[in-house]
Amino acid sequence: MFNKSSPFSKAPDPVVGRSPVKPAVQAPSVPAGAMAESAAVLSPGHDMARGESVAGKGGAATPTTGMDEGRPSRLIVGPDVKLKGAEILDCDTLVVEGRVEATMDSRVIRIAEAGAFHGKVGIDVAEIRGSFEGELTARQQLIIHSSGRVSGKIRYGRILIEEGGEVSGDVQPLSAAEKTRSTTEDKRPAEPRQLAAVSA
Repeated sequence: MFNKSSPFSKAPDPVVGRSPVKPAVQAPSVPAGAMAESAAVLSPGHDMARGESVAGKGGAATPTTGMDEGRPSRLIVGPDVKLKGAEILDCDTLVVEGRVEATMDSRVIRIAEAGAFHGKVGIDVAEIRGSFEGELTARQQLIIHSSGRVSGKIRYGRILIEEGGEVSGDVQPLSAAEKTRSTTEDKRPAEPRQLAAVSA
C-alpha cells in the first residue's frame, strides 16, 4: 500500500550501461550543387576514405561525391542490382557486377565476369570480363579477358583479347583523327585489320 507509485510520479531512470544505437551509415555533408554533379547510391559497405560508391542490395541509401575531396569518383553496381535507362555522368570509374542499361562517357569501365552492360559508351579504358552489347568506343584501350563477350559497334585505340575472349559485330580501330575528336561517329571507314588472340 505504501510502495505504490503515484500516477504523477517521475519516470524511472534509464538503465545505466547501455550505449546509444548508432546508424549503420551516416550522411556526409554535401554542398547542394555537388549532388547534381555526381550522385551515387551507397550501401553500409561504402568506403568514404577511398571515395567509392556502392549500389548494392539492401541498406540505407545516401548520395555522395568522390570529386569533393579531389579523389576520382567511382560507382560500383553490385551483383544483384539492375540499373536501367540511366545516363551516367561525372563518374571516373564504373564497375559493373550486376546489369546496366545506360549511356556513359567517362574514363574507365570494368565489367566483372557476372556483369552485363547494354548501351552506348564513350570511354578511355574498357576492361571486359563479362558481357557488353551495344556501341563501345574505347579511346585508349579495350581489354577483353578470356570470359569477356563483346558485341555491337566497337571502336578502339588499342585492343587486347585474351584467348577465349569473344568479339563480334562492326569492330574497327580508331583513326588518329578520331582519337582526338570527342565524337564517336565515323567519318570514313577504317581499314580492316586482322585480330589475333593472346594467351594468358
